[in-house]
Amino acid sequence: MTDKAVIVVHSGDLDKIYSAMIVANGALSMGMDASLFFTFWGLQCLKKNGFDKGPLSRMNLLGLGKWMVKSRMKKANVVSLERLMNDYKELGGKVIACEMTMEIMGIKPEQLNREWIDEYGAVGTYIMEAKDAKITLFI
Repeated sequence: MTDKAVIVVHSGDLDKIYSAMIVANGALSMGMDASLFFTFWGLQCLKKNGFDKGPLSRMNLLGLGKWMVKSRMKKANVVSLERLMNDYKELGGKVIACEMTMEIMGIKPEQLNREWIDEYGAVGTYIMEAKDAKITLFI
């Protein structure tokens, strides 16, 4: 086993994206390697200007809940998702975009924020990343 965390980012819900990014940055800050495999609705976050566009997983209340949570996060000085991603990349984190999902959902590479993406891959890419990892998560 290697000191590595691999996270499948399946959900595009704001709170779940925050969870994935915080855990991934935490792993990197503790000296581990980290990889994020974005698929299905999580892949929507990699679209240009799409990183914090998802709803809350619970109590979204037609967007009011999301507004309230974002307001509370701002008061608590929680950094933005974009900042978390930039920090993640600066610390050496790896981002993989699922090619199959891109095809299914009609997402073109030019629609994605390519500066964040290290590679495009499928299930085999994920398996190779995760097979020896100490931590694997599905968010």
